[in-house]
Amino acid sequence: MLYVVATPIGNLGDITLRAIETLKACDFIVAENPGYSNRLLQHLDIRNKEIFQFAEHNEQQVVKELARRLSKQNGAFITDAGTPGISDPGFRLVRECVNQNVQVIPIPGANAAIAALSASGLPTDRFMFLGFLQKTAAKTVSALQAAEAAEATAIFYESPERILKTLSYIANAFPTANVVVARELTKLHEEFIRGNPLDVIHQLQEKPSIKGEITVIISFKS
Repeated sequence: MLYVVATPIGNLGDITLRAIETLKACDFIVAENPGYSNRLLQHLDIRNKEIFQFAEHNEQQVVKELARRLSKQNGAFITDAGTPGISDPGFRLVRECVNQNVQVIPIPGANAAIAALSASGLPTDRFMFLGFLQKTAAKTVSALQAAEAAEATAIFYESPERILKTLSYIANAFPTANVVVARELTKLHEEFIRGNPLDVIHQLQEKPSIKGEITVIISFKS
């Protein structure tokens, strides 16, 4: 059996009781980054637990063997932060387990996209999650046009290094859109920056530097 266990995206207090119980009870843990995950496990006083790495660089080599082992034992899958399988290789392990008739059970919890949307003040009745956008202006605009056509709020992740360039693409194509940049969610320096694309660009440019995990939410409704 595979348990897909959501872990905190910043504040360790966001771990659920069910997630802690599952991590303690499982036979082994599958982690995107064992070194990083060990810090969380130590915080939860979970020690001497066997950990297997499942990440982008080794997923093809280990996925079938992990699924076979999960047909006999219970494993918990965690990623560096948030819900496994969302913009990371995790879905491939889940897919292989499904193909091998291994039961998959979600243990829900933190997710940056949903957390940002819930506090954005933008429409939540219909939304489209776009993961990490491709880097060119044309592909960025095309992805957002799909959300606009669906009358959906768009949500995507972006790096601090690329956020200004991506927002410039958005300013050119959707100058009147409502934009929210959510940065460092649940952490000490959490902030929400709101406005039209140019407003948000100017607010970010006023900062000495741009750091942290970033989630962007865009509404095309007037």
